[in-house]
Amino acid sequence: MGRPVYVAAAVQVAAPPEQVFALITDWPRHQEWMFLTTAHRAGPDTIEAYTGVRPFGFVDTMTITHWRPPALVRVEHTGRIVRGRGAIRVLPRAGGSRVVWAEELWPPFGLLGRAVWPIARLVSVAFARRSLRKLAVLAERDRS
Repeated sequence: MGRPVYVAAAVQVAAPPEQVFALITDWPRHQEWMFLTTAHRAGPDTIEAYTGVRPFGFVDTMTITHWRPPALVRVEHTGRIVRGRGAIRVLPRAGGSRVVWAEELWPPFGLLGRAVWPIARLVSVAFARRSLRKLAVLAERDRS
């Protein structure tokens, strides 16, 4: 299986941690801020997300492994394409919150996946940053 790969991004949000965490964990609202992604709770501790434009995309199934509102949610990605661990941490900061999103993933497709990871990482970080910026705008708008 090789070694995992990592991706992370962060953003400052002018909204309190409780509000930001509630927005992050409102799974149906993911489509409002997470790039090309819809999500829903599939069970008490499971989430199912679809990333892409149908029919070109993939299902990302996740199990919630750690739940500590309003500070932390950790998941285990259990899908066919996305496997590994992810965490979103919400830290209190003066004037609001800092959101840190980090993923430790096993690249799909064996050696091919590992070979294209340097490019895939750049795209993943860009999408994560874009998503977090949209999250910040949404949380700040919801605060008003």
